[in-house]
Amino acid sequence: MDRLRNVAWRRVATIAVVGVCVGYAPVAMTGLWPYAHHGAPAFGEWILSRAVSPRYVADALATRIGPYGRSLAAMIVHSVLGGALMLLGPIQLLSAVRRRIRLHRAVGVVFALTVYVSMAGAALYLVRTAPDDAFSGAAFWIDLSTILVGTVLSVTFGILAAVRRFPDLHQRWLLLCYGFLMTAPLLRLEWGALPWIWPGLAMTDINRIAIMHLGSVVAFGALVASRAMDRRRTAPGVTGTWVPRPVLAAAHLAGAAALVWIATSYLGWGAEGRRLLLGYLVPYGATYAVMLIGLRRAGRDGRSWAREEWRLHLAALCLAPVFSASVALPFERYLGLDRQTALSAGVAIGCGVLAFAATAVVGLRVVNGRARIGREGPAVAHRAGRAASPLG
Repeated sequence: MDRLRNVAWRRVATIAVVGVCVGYAPVAMTGLWPYAHHGAPAFGEWILSRAVSPRYVADALATRIGPYGRSLAAMIVHSVLGGALMLLGPIQLLSAVRRRIRLHRAVGVVFALTVYVSMAGAALYLVRTAPDDAFSGAAFWIDLSTILVGTVLSVTFGILAAVRRFPDLHQRWLLLCYGFLMTAPLLRLEWGALPWIWPGLAMTDINRIAIMHLGSVVAFGALVASRAMDRRRTAPGVTGTWVPRPVLAAAHLAGAAALVWIATSYLGWGAEGRRLLLGYLVPYGATYAVMLIGLRRAGRDGRSWAREEWRLHLAALCLAPVFSASVALPFERYLGLDRQTALSAGVAIGCGVLAFAATAVVGLRVVNGRARIGREGPAVAHRAGRAASPLG
């Protein structure tokens, strides 16, 4: 029964992701057309105007004419290719699950090249746009820049992992890369959904709330997808843990202290601060709960590799508030941001940066395990048995 339930859950999740990607592709591809030709169709604006109100959309996009106009060609390249990535991603996922190796490799080359060119267009826009001129302000500019770097590095590390014949690491890096790309459709969904919770807020205010948790949501989604596709009980050469209980306890204490400081800061900024704090804490708490449950179930079932991966990511999640609080001061001092904007920028990027770091540590664990097998000879490899296959 549990097996059937897991299969059904994976199928529903896959259908939902594919549906969002395919549905968002035309929205992304046409999003910048009205800035190039007045009156050109833009499906995203049309849908959002009817989901919320035409005034809600018009007031937000009126401020984009100047910033987009300075980098319109680059932005059109970025948006059109971003829509293409929404279509290529599901093909990559399904071809990997169904082991269509030739198709997976061919589409993978196209996917990687498309990521690089699309992100080059985004980079050109960010370079030409002052942080304060970004949509909803400097915190969003910093968030976009971090997503760009994370996307490019993730696909690059995924390519390197494939070349070095680490299929499990290749899988993780590409899922994280696609998670970063999924921030675009998820943000649009929140533009339409959050006004039902906070009616009357401008889209810029809604955007500030959304970026408080997008990093944790997409990084968590990539982790869940990785765990669903990797059904090994053990990983070759990997024994013990790199996060013993004292270290995990210390991470919890440090994270709790940082969360208290962040919460105290936001509560002192009135209604807007309370909204931002709620937008951060609710998804963060849900992510923490699911990770903790995954860790305990893996330990109870004797799945040591799953337990270690959950443990590494849980420690990273605990340290995310510490990172957010730590970078707020440099943002305030060296970028000239006010305290609230600096802290919001730190919170917006914290979970994504730490999830990237956790994925890197998972990679080091796998590489170290393979090196251990090489040092200790074929006996260790023989004991690893079928655990060498990342898909079970």
